[in-house]
Amino acid sequence: MRIGIDARFYGTFGKGLGRYTEKLITNLEKIDHHNQYFVLLRKENWADYTPRNKNFKKVLADFRWYTVAEQLLFPLKLWTLRLDLVHFTHFNVPVLYRRPFVVTIHDLILAKYPTQRASALTPLLYKLKHRGYKFVIKSAVQRAKKVIAVSEFTKKEVTEHFCINPQKIKVTYEAVDPTRDLAAKQGDVLRRYRVRKPYFLYVGNVYPHKNIEGLLKAFKKFLHRNGDYHLVLVGKEDYFFKRVKKLVRLMDLEQKVIFTGFVTDTDLPYLYTNAKFYAFPSFCEGFGLPALEACSYGIPVIASNSSCLPEVLADAALFFNPENIDEIVHAMHTVVTDDTVTKKLIAAGYRRSQFFSWEKMAEITLDLYNEV
Repeated sequence: MRIGIDARFYGTFGKGLGRYTEKLITNLEKIDHHNQYFVLLRKENWADYTPRNKNFKKVLADFRWYTVAEQLLFPLKLWTLRLDLVHFTHFNVPVLYRRPFVVTIHDLILAKYPTQRASALTPLLYKLKHRGYKFVIKSAVQRAKKVIAVSEFTKKEVTEHFCINPQKIKVTYEAVDPTRDLAAKQGDVLRRYRVRKPYFLYVGNVYPHKNIEGLLKAFKKFLHRNGDYHLVLVGKEDYFFKRVKKLVRLMDLEQKVIFTGFVTDTDLPYLYTNAKFYAFPSFCEGFGLPALEACSYGIPVIASNSSCLPEVLADAALFFNPENIDEIVHAMHTVVTDDTVTKKLIAAGYRRSQFFSWEKMAEITLDLYNEV
C-alpha cells in the first residue's frame, strides 16, 4: 500500500502538532516494513527528517497551511504520487481531495470556542476565516474513511458537534519520551534563560483558551502570602506572548514573571526538573501533553478540571476550576506547603506518564490504515 503522511507540521517547527507527527513517523518506521510511505514536508522542515526505513521517502510539498495553495495545489501533488491512502495529521484537508484518507483531530477549539481575541485579524476577516475553518473541518471529518482523536473527550466532541458515528472515530493517545539522566549543567541552562528559583512553570502557546490571564491573576494573589516565587512562561514569542507581556506590565508583575522565549528540546528538561510545580490552567485541551511531560520529570502538576485533562492526568494532578481564581491559588498554596500531597502527585505522575506509549499509538494507527 502506498501511504502519504502530511508531515508539513513535522518537528518543533509545528509545535504540538509537529511532535505528534514526528513521533508517529518515527514509530511507524520501527514497526512497518511492508507498506510504502511518502512523507510530505515543507522547505522549513525538510532537513529535520531523515528516513531510517527504506520504505519511507521524503517528498517536498511546500504549501503553507490554511492557504489557497493548500486547497488547490496540494491535491495535485497528492494525485501525482498515486497514493492508496493519505493521513492528514491535522484538520486542514484540501476540500478537493477525493481519494481515501484518514484525518487526526486534536481538538475542536477553533470550531467550538471562537473568539476574536485569538487572532490578530480584524473582526470581519476573523469571521470569514472562522467560517472557512468550520467548513474545512466539517468536510474533513465527513469525507474521511476514519477519524483519529487524541482523547475520548475529543472523540465525544467530534461525535456530537458533527453528528459523526462514533464507530468511525478511533482514539490514539499521545505520549511522552522516557526521561533521561541530565548532565550536571543545570545552573548553566537556568542562567541562559534568566530563570530564578523557586519558580512555577508553564510551557506552550498563550492563546486565550489557555487561560494565562487567570493564571497571572492567581499568581499575583498567591504572592501576597508567598512572595519568593517566580512564574516561568516558556514559548516562542508571537503576537499572543506580546499581549501577555503587556498584561504582566499592567499587573506590575515584571519582576516576578519570566519569559524564556523558545527553549530547545535539549534544555527544556532542566526547566521541568527544577520547577516547584507545573501549572496548566487551560479552559480546553485536546490532550494536554506538556502536563504529562511535567509528570514524567517528577514535578507535581496543578491543572484545570475541564475538557480532557482529568481523563489524561487521572490522579496525577491537583485539579481546580479554571474559572475560579481562589481555587487556583489554593492549589498553588497546597503544593508548596503540603509535602504529603506533593509526594503523592509526583508518584502518581510517574505512573501516569508511563501508561502512554508512542509505539502503541503508531500500532493502533497502522491497524487503522490496514482496516481502511
